[in-house]
Amino acid sequence: MSEKLLDYKGRWRHRMVAFRVSEEEAQLIDREVALSGLTKQDYITRRLLNRDVVVQGNPRVYKALRNQMDEMLTELRRIEKYSEDQDELMYTIQMIAEIMEGMKEDGLCGK
Repeated sequence: MSEKLLDYKGRWRHRMVAFRVSEEEAQLIDREVALSGLTKQDYITRRLLNRDVVVQGNPRVYKALRNQMDEMLTELRRIEKYSEDQDELMYTIQMIAEIMEGMKEDGLCGK
């Protein structure tokens, strides 16, 4: 017997839909879900039904953004030695990281 759950509109969710994805696709989906602040179920449902995914700022979204920025900065530093055209991009990412850190210190994004 499948478990019944109510969605955000009070409708019963008792049907299950499953599909297979590659490891790369799974990682991309997980990243986008984390950045959206939604549950994976809500994110995929909204995307499949062509509904807007509106990101609401909260501590979980802030943490996902911070982690993604850290990954990007690490990768850019790794490839920096191969290209001299990264200066402006590195500066912009560093500025965003500093702003996000300031938001955290001001209590605007939780812990």
